[in-house]
Amino acid sequence: MAGIGVRLNKIYSKRTIFSGIWGVGYSTVISIAPMVVVILAVILMQRWLGYSDISYASRELYSCTVLYIFIFGLLTASPFNAVLSKYLSDIIYYDEYEKIQPCYYVGLLLNSLLSFITGVPFCIHEYLVGRVDPYFVFLGFYGYMCLMIVFYSMLYLSICKVYKTISLFFGIGMTVTVILSLVLVHIFGMDVIYAMLLSLDVGFTLIAAFEHAQIRSYFRKNSGQYRDVLNYFRKYWKLVVTNFLYILGLYIHNFVFWTTDMRIVVVKSFVCMPAYDMATCLAMFTNISASVIFISQVEMYFHERYKKYSEAVTGGRGMDIENAKVRMFEQLSDELLGLVRIQFIVTVVIFFIAMIILPKFGFGGLVLKIYPCLTSGYFILFLMYAAIIFLYYFNDFNGAVITALSFVAVTFIGAMISKEFTPLWYGIGLVAGSFAGWISAYLRLRKIERTLDVHIFCTGNLMKRKEGKKPSSLVYSRDTK
Repeated sequence: MAGIGVRLNKIYSKRTIFSGIWGVGYSTVISIAPMVVVILAVILMQRWLGYSDISYASRELYSCTVLYIFIFGLLTASPFNAVLSKYLSDIIYYDEYEKIQPCYYVGLLLNSLLSFITGVPFCIHEYLVGRVDPYFVFLGFYGYMCLMIVFYSMLYLSICKVYKTISLFFGIGMTVTVILSLVLVHIFGMDVIYAMLLSLDVGFTLIAAFEHAQIRSYFRKNSGQYRDVLNYFRKYWKLVVTNFLYILGLYIHNFVFWTTDMRIVVVKSFVCMPAYDMATCLAMFTNISASVIFISQVEMYFHERYKKYSEAVTGGRGMDIENAKVRMFEQLSDELLGLVRIQFIVTVVIFFIAMIILPKFGFGGLVLKIYPCLTSGYFILFLMYAAIIFLYYFNDFNGAVITALSFVAVTFIGAMISKEFTPLWYGIGLVAGSFAGWISAYLRLRKIERTLDVHIFCTGNLMKRKEGKKPSSLVYSRDTK
C-alpha cells in the first residue's frame, strides 16, 4: 500500500473536510476497483445474454461454480502470502531485487500445488456423482486456477505501487470477457452458461498474463536462490497458520450455514445458502475500506514512530529510547481509535444507503434481515486485522496465531449456535468471533507494551549456540595461577 500511502499523504495534508472524504473515497475505490469490475462484468453478461430465461438448474450451476471459484481461489492463495511478503520486505530492505523472481516462482509452485490438490478431487466428484458435462467441469477448474494466479500475482505488483495498472488489467480482461460472451452466444450460438464461464476464463487468463509480464518487466534478474525462500517457510511457519486461519474465518460461518435446511445443493456437489452468502458479500464491502484506511495511515504515521524507536535502540540514550517507545505506543492507540471513528462513520453511511437502495434491485427480505448483524461483525473483524498487523510489527507471531485461532474457533462455535436463532441474529457468531479475536490481539499488544524492553534487549545469546561440553560458569577467581 506504499503508493496509496504517498497519495493519501498529499490528500490529507490539506486538512479539510472535503480532503478527508476524498481520501477515504480514493483509498476505497483503488482497493476494490478490480472486484467491482468483475462483478459489473458478470451482471452485464447476465442482462445482455438472457440469463434469466435459461433453466433454474443451469443458473444455479453457473452461480455456484463462480462462487466456488472466488471463495476457494482466495483460500488456496492465502496461506503462503504472509511469509512471501515477509521475505519480499527483507530482500527489498537489502536491495537484493534479483531474489524476487525465485520468490515469485516458488510461491507460484506452492499455490498451484495446493490449488490442484484441493480442486481435482472436487472436480472428479462433480463429474462422477453430479453428472456434469466434463467440458463445463474443466472450465470451472481452469477458471479457479487462473483466479488463484491473479490473486497471487497482485502481491508482487503491490510492491511496484501500480494499483491503477492492476485496475487497468482487470478493466481490459473483463471488457474482453463481456465482448467475447456476446460473440459466442449471438454469433456462434453457444449455450449461455458455457459462453459466460469460458469468457470469464479468458478474462482471468489475460489478467494473469498481464500481471506476469508486468512483474518480469520490473524484476528482470534471477539469482536462482530458490532454497532461501523455502527456508523462510520453515522459519516463519506461524505466518502461514495465521494468514490461513484469518482467511478461513472470513468464510467459516458461511460453511456452517451451508449445512442448514435453507441450503441449496446443486448437482450433488455444490452447496450454498444464497441469502446468507449475499448478505455476507454486502457486509464485507460495507467495511472493506477499513483495511485500506488503516494500512495507509500506518504508512504515514505509525511507521515513522516505529522507525524512530528502532533508531533510538541502535544508537540512543536510555531516555531517548523510553520517550520514543512512549510516543510509538501513543501513535498506535491513536491509529486504532482513529480507525474506529472513521470506519464507524463510513459503515453507518453505507449501511443506510444500502438499506434504501438494495430493495430496488431485488435484494430484500431475508438478505436485509441478515445484513445488519454481519455488518457489525465485519466492522469488528477489520479492527482485529489491524491489531494483527501491529503484532507483526513487534514479531509477536505467537500472539498472531492465538488471535487468528480465537477468531476462527469462536466464529465457528457461534455460527453453530446462531443458526438456530431468528434470521436477524444469524451473524452473531461472526460478531462474537471477531470480538474474541480483537480482545486477544489487544491483550497481546498491552503485554508487548509492558515487556517491550525485555523483548528488545533480553533476546538473543551472548555466546553462539552449539552442541558440546558446557563451558565453566566460573567468571573470575582471585586465586589465579
